[in-house]
Amino acid sequence: MASYKYELENSIELKEPKKYKVILFNDDFSTMDFVIKVLMVIFRKTIEESQALMLHIHNNGKAICGIYTKEIAFTKISQVQTIARKENFPLKAIAEEE
Repeated sequence: MASYKYELENSIELKEPKKYKVILFNDDFSTMDFVIKVLMVIFRKTIEESQALMLHIHNNGKAICGIYTKEIAFTKISQVQTIARKENFPLKAIAEEE
């Protein structure tokens, strides 16, 4: 029985879960302050990180806000959509497989 357990343990291959980039996009309506708020509240960025990311989004059209497992990435996107709707902003977030 002990050798069977050893064989089974050695035959299991563990893989790292796929990671997804969460990307925020610039738009002409979401305020800079709102984007900073989203980055701080949802993505847990500092005020300095949030300001820098917001400016990157504003100047380049989009930015990666974090890299997560699939479940966490899609939860972050859902949180962005919920807060944006609540505050009447069209802020868009997507996930791309890394």
